[in-house]
Amino acid sequence: MSTHAKRERLLLADLLEAAGPEAPTLCNGWKTRDLAAHVVVRERRADAAGGIVLGVLKNRLERVQAEFAAKPYEELIQLLRTGPPRMSPFGLKQLDEAANTVEFYIHAEDVRRAQPDWSRRDLDPVFADVLWSRTEKTARMLGRRAPVGVVLRRPDGQTVVAHKGTPVVTVTGEPGELLLFAAGRQDAARVDLDGDKDALARLRTAELGLYFWLGCLMILLYFAG
Repeated sequence: MSTHAKRERLLLADLLEAAGPEAPTLCNGWKTRDLAAHVVVRERRADAAGGIVLGVLKNRLERVQAEFAAKPYEELIQLLRTGPPRMSPFGLKQLDEAANTVEFYIHAEDVRRAQPDWSRRDLDPVFADVLWSRTEKTARMLGRRAPVGVVLRRPDGQTVVAHKGTPVVTVTGEPGELLLFAAGRQDAARVDLDGDKDALARLRTAELGLYFWLGCLMILLYFAG
């Protein structure tokens, strides 16, 4: 059984710990304490996590997340490291791998790339291929709100259409960078853009990515093979 999710979990915990509770992140103006609380609530409090997309649960999510954010920061980091409680569905290795590999990779970069002295991480080829596979399968969902046509392209020429339309912008980069770009981290992703100047500007500022539904789709695609 692959352990990409476990590795990314531990890396995210290490990055959050090293950064401290008040460091900036790329995530919606959150500081590291807020991001840590979000990750822990997501897999430990299903009764509140639905508020990520369901308006009726939004207030509950904000309240529960604030309660977790108020915990000692070291406790939050330990909860993340040890993983979900025994009865949580995220405790299943297959579900953890399906739902958390991308989640933890992106959030690790949210911490890393918000720091002034960040350096790009070299991904091993196997993990890069995993991220590309996930990007291929979810590209249409990630790019559904793009204001222009979007093609994601690896340096070796492999491509996937994230959004049909004209004019078209081709985004070229390594799989991890393409995933970050498509998940709404356009400014932080190290990619090359080719296309109409106005289209490039519109894509740079577009709201890309659908996080909660992306996680759900990852799970379905993982078990569907």
